Amino acid sequence: MKKNVTILLALLVCFMAWAQQPVKKTVTVNGVSFKMVQVEGGCFNMGGTCEQLKSSMRPEDDEYPIHVVTLDDYYIGETEVTQELWQAVMGDNPSGFTGDSQLPVERIWWLETQTFVEKLNELTGCTFRLPTEAEWEYAARGGRYTHYYMYSGSDDIDEVAWHDGDCTHPVAQKQPNELGIYDMSGNVFEWCQDWFDDYDMFPQENPQGPSDGENRVRRGGSWGGSLKGPRVSYRNYELPNIRWNYIGMRLAATEVEETVTGTAAPAAQTPKTGQRYNVMGQRLDNSATGLIIEDGEKRLVR
Repeated sequence: MKKNVTILLALLVCFMAWAQQPVKKTVTVNGVSFKMVQVEGGCFNMGGTCEQLKSSMRPEDDEYPIHVVTLDDYYIGETEVTQELWQAVMGDNPSGFTGDSQLPVERIWWLETQTFVEKLNELTGCTFRLPTEAEWEYAARGGRYTHYYMYSGSDDIDEVAWHDGDCTHPVAQKQPNELGIYDMSGNVFEWCQDWFDDYDMFPQENPQGPSDGENRVRRGGSWGGSLKGPRVSYRNYELPNIRWNYIGMRLAATEVEETVTGTAAPAAQTPKTGQRYNVMGQRLDNSATGLIIEDGEKRLVR
C-alpha cells in the first residue's frame, strides 16, 4: 500500500510538472515550421536587479532605475529566426555566416524586420511582430518560472550562450531557459520594436517605448561579445538602417493560431511593399520627399 501511494505521488508530481509547461504552437510557412512559446503575463522588476551583480559585474547606467513592469500574455519565438525561415518568407538570405539553414539570420536592418513580419503575416494570417523590450526581458528571465539567473537560463554563461567566438551557431544547441526558449543569451543580438531611451522609474503596464527616437533597441549579446552582453538586463541599441553580422531577430505575437500555408519556399526575390521610411526608421506617407528608404533601397524623392 505504501509503495502504491509513493508511485501515485510520483506520477502526480510528474503530471503537475507536465501541466505547468508553457504552451507551444507550431506555424508552418512554405514548408518551414517554427514554434512560438506562450509567456504568461505578470509583474517583474525590469533593469539591473541584484542577480545581475553576480561575478562582480556591475550593470550599466542605462539599466537603471529598476522599475516594475506588468505584461499581458503573449507569445515569443522558441528560437531566433533562422536563415531557413527567412528564406521561406523573403526568398533571399542576407546573412554573412552561411552553410547551415538553422543558423540565425543576421545582417538585417530593423527596417527589414518590418518587411519580414508583414510578409509573414500575409502568408499565415497571423499578426507577428518584434517583441517590445519589456517582453524580451521578461521572457529572457523565464517569465513566471524565473530562477533569477544572470543569463537566460543559467548563471553559467557557457551552458546557455555562444559568446567570445568568431561566428554564429545553429539555434537551439545550448540549454534553454525556464520557458524552453533558446539563445536569448548570445549567438546574435535581437532587434526589439522599441526606440531606445532611458528608463522611467514609475511602474508601467505593457510599455511600448518612446514614440520616436534615433536608435532601436537590440538585446541578448552575440557570438563575439563578452560576458556582459548576454546578461538578461543588458541593453544596447543601433540605428534602424544599419546591418551587422551579429544582429538578428526573434518573433513575438499577442495571439498565435497554428497554421500551415504554402508548400515550398518562394523563388529568390525581395518582396516589394512600397512602404517608405526616413533614415531614422520612421514610416512616411507617399507624399514624403527627400532621402527615403523604400524596399531596402535609398533614393532621393523631389
